[in-house]
Amino acid sequence: MSLNEAVRVSVIYYSSTGTVFELAKAAATAAEKAGAEVRLRKVRELAPAEAIASNQGWSDHAAATQHIVEASLDDLVWGDAIMFGTPTRYGLPAAQLKQFIDTAGGLWAQGKLINKIGSSFTSSGTRHGGQETTIVALNNTFYHWGSIIVPPGYADPIQFQMGNPYGASHTSNNAEIPPGEVELAAMEFQTRRVVEITGTFKRGREALYV
Repeated sequence: MSLNEAVRVSVIYYSSTGTVFELAKAAATAAEKAGAEVRLRKVRELAPAEAIASNQGWSDHAAATQHIVEASLDDLVWGDAIMFGTPTRYGLPAAQLKQFIDTAGGLWAQGKLINKIGSSFTSSGTRHGGQETTIVALNNTFYHWGSIIVPPGYADPIQFQMGNPYGASHTSNNAEIPPGEVELAAMEFQTRRVVEITGTFKRGREALYV
């Protein structure tokens, strides 16, 4: 395996009305700008059609993102780094993303997720709506997989504006406010950090076998 091989980043997300999708797109773009190969993937929707149809923002977003490929277990194996994005649900990840994660038991049992680089981001409808607990809960997955969690911390000035060292987050006022300049910049920084650390880790491991 070449030491110059690009880092591979899987950005896997769930979004009902589009807020987390905007963060996921920003992450995918930032990873590509940093030289990574990227897969942007949405997880399968679990909500019944009548529930989606009852919310105009939800139904509009579902229609607008039909072209986004649904995540598969291969995306977990393929990525050197895995970035998960989810809205908060009572301070926890959305069931749609959790259901996808729960299908990865076979990969976990085979050790195929060990030493993946992991990082998470989120959005809530209200201030203090569970952003930090959602990211921490989501990162529990990475602990069990034996992955290496890379948070943004306060490793860049944008983080002192963003204020969340666990991961990029946004308060949407119940889908009325899209991510702004600060949130998108924080998402970009977090992704650059993921690509940088993944590349350093990957090159270091590969150099042992050259």
